[in-house]
Amino acid sequence: MCKEMNTVRLSMPVFFIVVSLGYAFLIMRLPTANLGDPYGPFYFPLFICIGLFIFSVVDFIQLKRSEPEENEELQLLLDPKLLKIIGVILALCVMYTAIFEIVGFLIATVLFLGALLFYLNGRTKWVLNLVVTAIFSFSAWYIFTQLLDISLP
Repeated sequence: MCKEMNTVRLSMPVFFIVVSLGYAFLIMRLPTANLGDPYGPFYFPLFICIGLFIFSVVDFIQLKRSEPEENEELQLLLDPKLLKIIGVILALCVMYTAIFEIVGFLIATVLFLGALLFYLNGRTKWVLNLVVTAIFSFSAWYIFTQLLDISLP
């Protein structure tokens, strides 16, 4: 089991190294700006890319140097109950992104956050779930559309 756990631990830094390299490739394809600094659109994404790459390499090296040991947190990650929770949350996120453009920010956020809170907190805390869903959704909508003047779908 130790070797399997070590493989699981090493997979995340490797994944993020690959993601950062792909991200760097996409950054290089960004068009230059017509106004101001022509390379302005490159700076922030490149900073994020370099940071992700450096932290992933450092994490990989630290994990590689450490002894493969039994780690309770990693064993909990492989628990079927936790994997089901992760799967449901991922499915809700996919559904949220699928309906976001169709029904708009406010309705999609209310449905997503409501479903997520009811799944995680259960039906017994239905009042809290509804209050948090309503307050967060309407507050986020108000901040973006009214205060920041950002149009949302």
